[in-house]
Amino acid sequence: MIKKVRRHIVQDEPLLFEISSPGKKAYQLPELDVPAVDAVEALGAANVRSEIEGFPEVSEVENIRHYTRLSTWNFAIDLGLYPLGSCTMKYNPRINELVARTEGLAWGHPYQPEELSQGAFQILATLEKYLCECTGMDAITLQPAAGAHGEMTGLLLVRKYLESLGNPRKKVLVPDSAHGTNPATAAMVGYEVVSVKSNDHGMIDLAALEAATDEDVAALMVTNPNTIGVFERDIVKAAAILHAKGAQMYMDGANMNALVGICRPGDFGIDVMHMNLHKTFSTPHGGGGPGAGPVAIKKHLEPFLPVPRLKRIGRKYSHDYDRPQSIGKVRAFYGNFGVLVRALAYILAHGGPGLRNATIDALLNAQFIRKGLEPYFDLPVTEPTMHEVVFSHDRQEAKGVKTGDMAKRLIDYGFHAYTTSFPLIVHGAMMIEPTETEPKRELELFIDAMISIAKEVDEDPQLVIKAPHLTRTPRVDETLAARRPIVRWKP
Repeated sequence: MIKKVRRHIVQDEPLLFEISSPGKKAYQLPELDVPAVDAVEALGAANVRSEIEGFPEVSEVENIRHYTRLSTWNFAIDLGLYPLGSCTMKYNPRINELVARTEGLAWGHPYQPEELSQGAFQILATLEKYLCECTGMDAITLQPAAGAHGEMTGLLLVRKYLESLGNPRKKVLVPDSAHGTNPATAAMVGYEVVSVKSNDHGMIDLAALEAATDEDVAALMVTNPNTIGVFERDIVKAAAILHAKGAQMYMDGANMNALVGICRPGDFGIDVMHMNLHKTFSTPHGGGGPGAGPVAIKKHLEPFLPVPRLKRIGRKYSHDYDRPQSIGKVRAFYGNFGVLVRALAYILAHGGPGLRNATIDALLNAQFIRKGLEPYFDLPVTEPTMHEVVFSHDRQEAKGVKTGDMAKRLIDYGFHAYTTSFPLIVHGAMMIEPTETEPKRELELFIDAMISIAKEVDEDPQLVIKAPHLTRTPRVDETLAARRPIVRWKP
């Protein structure tokens, strides 16, 4: 029995074009009490747009109801669990939003004089301080707009540093358990990408790493915990191998939400790392932004950080552009300020012990799901997992059911799907991350749904293969949708 989802109270919604009627308007204005002015005459023909052919004409109430109904079609973190492994989709506390909407912060402008920006500068300086404290690093830039942007910034810093020593080098090593953006970033920065295999425990194979590390290697990009959710226990040894050859240790800090308050990357040999504030520090996530991917570094990389840098003279802050070794700007202004305000609000609301507790809760929730589902799904790596767990569809594939099928069926149970088919080193991966914000009841409902699906696979595989059944739109041909997308409405 499906415990969570029910058929929706809102009817299916046609396109706005389809409910259009000639002559309708979505506004009412009183008659002008001043002489009318011809728009073409006042603005010039080049600046006046003619009517848009086929533009929908609807009343105000039709317009409001249309978009309200459409909004009910969406899943959201305010409705339920997003079990997306590797994405860390957690609830955003409303206190963050309240602080970011403070008038003086919300209306600050990047071009306003520095003397009017001292409060904003203080926020940025305080956030830098706390992020350095959380990571054990020496300095940080808040400019990068997202995780992948932070990766690029970090590797540009590595390249600039190695150039200052006389050789930028040629290769970047990327473990097969790393995030998929890592090899793409290395290639964008101009490096040849060399994959390093994992061992049977889902961690970096130190022998393979040592064999691949030579004087042409610029850096190793390691995700820790990695995408299987396993902490790289030999991270200190791996860093030593890189440093012995003069290479840098880059850490993808996307999974930093599994470490905060427990251990610090700067203490186990990391030279440069990025963080995803939307993942670890609960700022808004998804939809292409807003985002922030600060990059923290050890002292030897500090001269190369993007300009401008915050500089404090007496009691005042200013921007320092006089940095001849800098890689330059990586963003038009200092950073995505509203997101940075939210991250600092989250840190201050929790405090040090609170941040550690959030990490512990994330680990506990992931263990709760792992233990609940282990009897029903194959677990290819039996090492202790941290903030997420990756199952395989091997047992269900014997019945013709794959990870994507079960993810579709999960929608019928009122949950967003987990991450499917990633990481690639796990056959038929089912990647689940509950985050620390989920209560026990929601986790139990999710576990119950997954167990129900596992039983359905045994009893009636076609029920799962043809899912979803309760959504407005039936299963789409995803291959055809990707190759021949329809992105424009035609009558």
